[in-house]
Amino acid sequence: MTDDPHSVSGAVTVGFALLLVAMILCLALEEKLHAKKSVIVAVFAVACLLLGGLLHLLPFEEMVVVVGEERIELPIYIPAINWGVVAIILGSSLFVDITSKSGLFTWIAIVLTKTSRGDPLRLLIFYGVMTVAFSAVLNNVTAMIIVGSLTAVSLGRLGIGDKLLGFLLVEGLLTNVGGLLTLISSVPNIIVGNAAGITFMTFFVKAMPYVVVVTGITIWLGARVFKIRSLAGDEARSEAARLVSGFDENDGIESRFKFNFGAVMLGAFIVTIAAASIPDTVLNSLGMGYVALSFAVIMLVQYKSIADRFYQAVDWDLLAFFGALFVVINVMEHAQVLALIGRGLAPILELGETVGPATMLFSSAVASSVTDNIPLAAMLAQILGNLDLAADSPYWWAVIFGANLGGNITPIGSASTLVAVTIIHKHGLELSFAGFVRAALPFAALQLVLAAGYVLWVL
Repeated sequence: MTDDPHSVSGAVTVGFALLLVAMILCLALEEKLHAKKSVIVAVFAVACLLLGGLLHLLPFEEMVVVVGEERIELPIYIPAINWGVVAIILGSSLFVDITSKSGLFTWIAIVLTKTSRGDPLRLLIFYGVMTVAFSAVLNNVTAMIIVGSLTAVSLGRLGIGDKLLGFLLVEGLLTNVGGLLTLISSVPNIIVGNAAGITFMTFFVKAMPYVVVVTGITIWLGARVFKIRSLAGDEARSEAARLVSGFDENDGIESRFKFNFGAVMLGAFIVTIAAASIPDTVLNSLGMGYVALSFAVIMLVQYKSIADRFYQAVDWDLLAFFGALFVVINVMEHAQVLALIGRGLAPILELGETVGPATMLFSSAVASSVTDNIPLAAMLAQILGNLDLAADSPYWWAVIFGANLGGNITPIGSASTLVAVTIIHKHGLELSFAGFVRAALPFAALQLVLAAGYVLWVL
């Protein structure tokens, strides 16, 4: 060590880099370790903080805030956490969970099913579009559960259960496409978008054309690959329409007031989140996290006497995972590990504005296909942020597209594709890991090639 208390030797940087690799491997082997991701990352966060303190890497003296005549000492790990991201995830999760209790999303799904009149191809189109839309406003897993469960019931009632595998695979792939639609559709979007300074409306306007085109192409390809066709003959169409007419969209609605209130608040939530993107406004200053938490509180007022039930349903494992992950990444930055990775990425950045972003996109996709895309997005966001790239740099979008679409390459690439495979197995259909890759790879490859072209020549 030198006289500078925060200088870092190469050996220390390599040691912390090995810790980071070990954490990523443990996350990839989460199921085999029988450990929640929050616990895995928390263990590494504790170890990193301790080692960082012992090796004098952490700026403890900078953690003092002077307010008037009062000195406030902050724990070193408090400013390491991106509280805006945590607020967005917590508020959005609560809001969506409470809104779903109104029966709104189930109502939409059943109405679309009845509108299709039981035609298989029309069902695939409706369910595909619904999957994308739900993934944009809900989380991917919730979208897959709602659409996947209804798909199994609908196809069973129509007597075309042999098409279930194709339907569920297409829907699973579309959850990650829908996850690209808005800034709050997926966690990588939130992390990278915040780091880049991309506003909600800018994100939506830039991502929407790609999502619309790729949704159509994915459904078209799915229909051809899995031989999903329209019904032939008036008799077959009439029978299918009769079978789906038995669905009652009002079954899940306990209160018409709560249903209507939920629909109005969902629209208001989307509009307000978009309004928070307008510079030099109060909402912009307060941030999207404030908006999400505010709407969650408004929805909780309806259930004020049993609000604790919704608190119990929050994915605290995910939030704890985030908190610990931000701490680990902060320590890695002080240990110069992110700078080391940045130097490793230098050859990609030097490839120019065409080859460089394309390489970044495909590299991110491959990495996301075998491990959690959240640590990847968080590290790359921090590294690219240190380079002071403009918000419209193709590198930001390369990470966003790669981290989301990489989940379509393998069944463990994203939680929603894993849910799709779980539903497939639940209904007695066989699909191995290799079988999923064989079936999904043509879709994923096409989506990634189109994404690369879109990032390079359209955005």
